[in-house]
Amino acid sequence: MKRIRVLIVDDSTLVRGHLRDILEADEGMEVVGEARNGREAVEMTRKLQPGVVTMDLEMPVMGGLEAIEEIMHSKAVPILVVSASVSNAQCALQAIGCGAIEVMVKPRLGSPEVADFVAKVRLLAGVSVVTRLRPRKTTVEACATAALSIGMTALTQSTTGPDTYPKVFAIACSTGGPQALAQILSALPSGFSCPVLVAQHIADGFASGMVDWLRGICRLPVRLAQQGEPLQAGVIHFSPSEKHLSVTPTRHMALLARSPRDVFHPSCDVLLSSVAEVFGPQAVGMILTGMSHDGAKGMANIREKGGMTLAQDEATSVVFGMNRVAIESGCVRQVLPLKELAPAMVQLASRINR
Repeated sequence: MKRIRVLIVDDSTLVRGHLRDILEADEGMEVVGEARNGREAVEMTRKLQPGVVTMDLEMPVMGGLEAIEEIMHSKAVPILVVSASVSNAQCALQAIGCGAIEVMVKPRLGSPEVADFVAKVRLLAGVSVVTRLRPRKTTVEACATAALSIGMTALTQSTTGPDTYPKVFAIACSTGGPQALAQILSALPSGFSCPVLVAQHIADGFASGMVDWLRGICRLPVRLAQQGEPLQAGVIHFSPSEKHLSVTPTRHMALLARSPRDVFHPSCDVLLSSVAEVFGPQAVGMILTGMSHDGAKGMANIREKGGMTLAQDEATSVVFGMNRVAIESGCVRQVLPLKELAPAMVQLASRINR
């Protein structure tokens, strides 16, 4: 069996040794090199052609963000950001914007994070990434222009109160989700008349950094959901990973405690199913890139209640997993490439009836 070739990038000798020990304990992994800074990481990536790079962010000579950009514009490979702590969560999510696929806290010896680290490296080794030939913002701006040009008149003319809106959007995503969300949510116009709720699988402590990062590129307000907060038209509400987000019959948000047996955090099924129950035909479920099957049940519930269901297609997905399960179950009404999802949301928001 061909082993996964991994390049470890960290300025700490101790950390590099720790990560090497974890990876080499798995027969399917091979550490092909260790870089002490971003400059070495860029050079070793070109020379060694690893299948996955684990990247620290705060390093001398060249930091992680600059190294990720350089790698993605020269010889792209899947990059897993391994952060020292959640204190620099916003920086870690900026790394996603530069081209990294996943972020996580550096695993502690003997902790459950060790198995998660190995699983993420294995998953990313199977991901196809494309070398970037032009700045990412070009794609986002093009999508934004398309969204603004479709149905903008209808949005401008609609009048909605704080708890009256034509649709409620619930989005489910996992691996590759932050990149997809950045493209979709940044393309929504300031006149968007519906609440947007998001359940993105993410390591504990990083949700607030993701919200801060997206807030800087979106026209709409982006917030971390709070217990008892009402849904608001034109506001994007994110679930924290430490709780599951759901909607109450009074159209307020509720944060539910996680069970020790819960594999996914936050749960996409919990969010989608609650939106289906409360909003019925007003609900729009969207399932994007990501591993696992989480969200398929919730999408089916929205379809059964008369709501609309959309899925990101295989070609534009980092991992065709969650959306594949939902599509194959027959509960998805429309499968679209990533660039067409924001315009579809604008069109749906302009319709009072489905």
